[in-house]
Amino acid sequence: SDLAAVRFCTRHTMAAPKKACIVGSGNWGSAIAKIVGANAAEKDGFDTTVNMWVFEEMVNGRKLTEIINTDHENVKYLPGHKLPPNVVAIPDIVDAATGADILVFVIPHQFIGKICDTLKGKIKKDAIGISLIKGVDEGPDGLKLISEVIREKLGIAVSVLMGANIASEVAEEKFCETTIGCRNKEQGALLKELFQTPNFRVTVVEEADVVEICGALKNVVAVGAGFCDGLGMGDNTKAAVIRLGLMEMIAFARLFCTSSQVSSATFLESCGVADLITTCYGGRNRKVAEAFAKTGKTIEQLEKEMLNGQKLQGPLTSAEVNQILSHKNLLHKFPLFNAIYQICYKGHPVTEFISCLQNHPEHV
Repeated sequence: SDLAAVRFCTRHTMAAPKKACIVGSGNWGSAIAKIVGANAAEKDGFDTTVNMWVFEEMVNGRKLTEIINTDHENVKYLPGHKLPPNVVAIPDIVDAATGADILVFVIPHQFIGKICDTLKGKIKKDAIGISLIKGVDEGPDGLKLISEVIREKLGIAVSVLMGANIASEVAEEKFCETTIGCRNKEQGALLKELFQTPNFRVTVVEEADVVEICGALKNVVAVGAGFCDGLGMGDNTKAAVIRLGLMEMIAFARLFCTSSQVSSATFLESCGVADLITTCYGGRNRKVAEAFAKTGKTIEQLEKEMLNGQKLQGPLTSAEVNQILSHKNLLHKFPLFNAIYQICYKGHPVTEFISCLQNHPEHV
């Protein structure tokens, strides 16, 4: 609660200020750096300097880090939005993370393993992490959450933040909500203090694994919503895809979240139905999937043409989910997820997408 956050901060006003580091600098990373930078500068208990690891690249003949540190704007990934001057862009990941108490991971999920391998043994032992990364990995027992990858590789506690948070709207300070999944109440209060603003409202829940699964799977459903748009199927069909997608998200969570009871209430938080609806009507996964259905170009082609260097998470997550379900012999229970994978990667005609809904177990 807000009161818990106040009590936490009151107890720790004499403690050393907590230093935050943003690991990533795409559009979402830059939008969240705007929030974290402003809060670190204004609130007690945080070091005023926020390091942000930036993958170095040249933009109009200048290094991106130089542009950010001089002009305080990520002109490639979040143009038109000023970053707080206390956000410092650093091209070396180890330099950026050195001394950090809170590591905010916000990079495409396919890169997290390599980043953690680079950071291993080079961060504070009592640091905590929070993952804003939307995706899953495949482990020896099936599902492996990105927070688990970070936790195992770095040996630190890791929470998650997921919600209906389109980066450009967050950067414009339009009102929205988000969900932090954290099992430790003190850490949850600290993280809420770091992220919450009057227009970015944070709710903390304990079902961190469910929160994270919602963030990953909603991108898969959004691909299906984009197919509907590209095929001109209308709002009724799209609503059916969203509802059936939510049912498969809940079923998937109940199969694989063995560390906590999966309550329906978590799906009613911002990380659940709100994020699902937002992503199915906006966002890059829906947009690219619509173009896929209209143009016949590959996902890879469209990613290069439409995303300005950003990475698409929905199709890749569908492939990982497909492998996990295939190994468990459960594909038949998730026809929507399976159809999206088959269309994206196996040449199945997108025009047959709706047939998977007509025989969905929910209708039998």
